[in-house]
Amino acid sequence: SMINTTDLPAFPRDHANDGHNGMTLRDYFAAKAMQALIPIHRAEPDFDMMKSAYRYADEMLKARES
Repeated sequence: SMINTTDLPAFPRDHANDGHNGMTLRDYFAAKAMQALIPIHRAEPDFDMMKSAYRYADEMLKARES
């Protein structure tokens, strides 16, 4: 069966079955993309920008598989 790479933990641990796996790799990639996307003096949230961060994250996950 194929592993759902969007659910992999960003920081895997030996005791990952304790229910505290932390953020997913997809969330980690999106957070990193947001660092580059948000202008330094941005006052209001930009939901289109947030969606873009997850699109970047999804593409980064695809790139890992190729």
